[in-house]
Amino acid sequence: MLAQNPKREAIIPAGTSASPTLTPGIKVGNLVYAAGQLGTRRENPDTTIQGQTRIALENTKKVFEAAGTNMAHALKCTVFLIDVKDFGGMNQAYREFFPDTPPARTTVVVAALVVPGAKVEIECLAAMPAN
Repeated sequence: MLAQNPKREAIIPAGTSASPTLTPGIKVGNLVYAAGQLGTRRENPDTTIQGQTRIALENTKKVFEAAGTNMAHALKCTVFLIDVKDFGGMNQAYREFFPDTPPARTTVVVAALVVPGAKVEIECLAAMPAN
């Protein structure tokens, strides 16, 4: 259970920045919330669902590591796909990041994502490791 006025710490991985409307991650108590990560990038864009899933999860991994945790401590992820046909390919790449016990997950098919060409967006929640 969280305290009534929990301290919120912005998590901004090296090489990234917060914007007026988005922080890459927020740490509250022993939980780290990674903002939705798209699978797009300006340099060397990948149009495959596997590639975009890897990019989104690499970005999530960077947020978690900047906070002091890692993908093995992920508790819950939500995946947004624009095409249900990409479900299998997304799962292929997703398993690379969670080979043992994957976190709880919800997958939702949506009409569109905010960046043209984006096929997947993933948001995750992780716990901090025990000291």
